[in-house]
Amino acid sequence: MRLILASQSASRRAMLEAAGVPFEAQPAMVDEDAAKASLGAIAPRDLADALAELKALKVSHRNPQALVLGSDSLAVLEDGTILSKPRDREEAAKHLEMMSGKRHDLVSAAVIAEAGRPVWRHVDRARMFVRPLSDSFIEAYLDAEWPEISGCVGCYRIEGPGVQLFSRFEGSQFTVLGMPLLPLLGYLRERQVLGA
Repeated sequence: MRLILASQSASRRAMLEAAGVPFEAQPAMVDEDAAKASLGAIAPRDLADALAELKALKVSHRNPQALVLGSDSLAVLEDGTILSKPRDREEAAKHLEMMSGKRHDLVSAAVIAEAGRPVWRHVDRARMFVRPLSDSFIEAYLDAEWPEISGCVGCYRIEGPGVQLFSRFEGSQFTVLGMPLLPLLGYLRERQVLGA
């Protein structure tokens, strides 16, 4: 069975490659802002799941014989504010200021579609504790990491300098990287994409 990753995410591709999962990548090209607006006010967990499903279904309709993996992540502040990918460096700085010295949840969802319908899904959450960040640190961090983090929810790549933002986190590192990998690998073994 062929697996297609419906994503342009370098982090998600790297996770699958490192785990030895055979796949190809086809970006879903979903307008996430329009999708969020059409879904209305729903819980962050449900929103991440819905966006992951939308991506999987879009590519699945073009590839009905394959398993198509869609994934999405959201950063949710303690007050319930959902942070999307920053539109520009100024917004990235604002996001970092909002997270400074606080906890946020990172919600990562994965959905597999086959023949245009979802057949598997999993949503996981990691709790992220950002240390207090000075203005000078934020500027130096963005000097080093922008525009590479422009496609990253929360403005960080935990596998790179973004790890310096945190005092600790609770949950799976794979979830932080953007995909609940271990449950996904279990399903891929069930479907014999991977050996048992």
